[in-house]
Amino acid sequence: MLNIGILGLGEGRSTMSAALASTTLNLKTICDANEDLCKQRCKEFGFENYVTNYQQLLDDKEIDIIAIYTPDHLHATHIKMALQHGKHVVCTKPLIDNLADAQQLLQLQQQTGKKVFVGQSSRFFEPYKRQRADFLAGEIGELITVESHYNADHRWFLAKPWALEQSFKWLYGGLSHPVDFIRYYLPNIEEVMGYGMISSNAKTAGLKNEDTMHFIFKATDGRIARVSGVYTSPVQPVQRESGMSCILRGTLGASQADYHELRYAITDKTGEEKIITWGDATLKHYFRFEGQSHHAGEYQNYLEYFVDSIEQGFTAYPDLKEGIGTVALLQAMDKSLQTGMPVKVNDLLKEHGLEW
Repeated sequence: MLNIGILGLGEGRSTMSAALASTTLNLKTICDANEDLCKQRCKEFGFENYVTNYQQLLDDKEIDIIAIYTPDHLHATHIKMALQHGKHVVCTKPLIDNLADAQQLLQLQQQTGKKVFVGQSSRFFEPYKRQRADFLAGEIGELITVESHYNADHRWFLAKPWALEQSFKWLYGGLSHPVDFIRYYLPNIEEVMGYGMISSNAKTAGLKNEDTMHFIFKATDGRIARVSGVYTSPVQPVQRESGMSCILRGTLGASQADYHELRYAITDKTGEEKIITWGDATLKHYFRFEGQSHHAGEYQNYLEYFVDSIEQGFTAYPDLKEGIGTVALLQAMDKSLQTGMPVKVNDLLKEHGLEW
């Protein structure tokens, strides 16, 4: 059984629950600079072993995996330190916030031989797991297009001072989820074009960046996809529209996976229409805390998948390279918003010596 250490105990709360519930992983130590938060998490989970200095976590030779849930701008440094100390790495999305850090991380991973996995948790949620399995089984034929959205009534964010800072962008904090679905099915996106605006609600509150966005993507083989996100307006009833969905349209069928509703619908290659929902046991696996926050079941699913990849010697996706590609796509989207022009993803990669 592999040992894991967790850095950052905000989002890391879900990882604590996941590790403690897993039969393939052992939680060795947790770490946060805020000692009160460490004590709070220990009390919540009946756990005792915490440190407040990352170096202490790194120096523990019994720890095999470091799971990183720190602020985005610290990810590159924390990943680098973990690799230098011979640890495998799980890092929450977005992987890094600056492509200038990517080349060094790729070289360091190659030198150390350690694995880096991006915690794109939504891939590991039940409806999306079923959608992926049906797709790989050929149930909808050849993929024609992908559509995904993440719409949420996050007006309450506008009351938080940090959400009104210039550095805060819904593009990275919200749209990174549906964008990952696009890359899951169309990994070779070459060009993106998008428009965005700051809504009336957001303008009144003082938001600095777009809260309403629509994008079109083009893959190298000519296929297209779209992503949308709206974050400061009311939403429709969940019976009508999920807050986050991924729709696949193929030559023989179509499918749609809905997030919080644990709902999946498919018209398969035989023409049969099915709508599937999951019951209380599955709900309890995914949502272990108040309401539907901190989706610990997804984290347990991806941590166990990562452990399998280490023990069985296969690549766990999204890996470091794919994570960097997603960051490049997000930055291309950001550039398109600012310029009002299509942006080639490879142009950004080439700027940083990342051609593939």
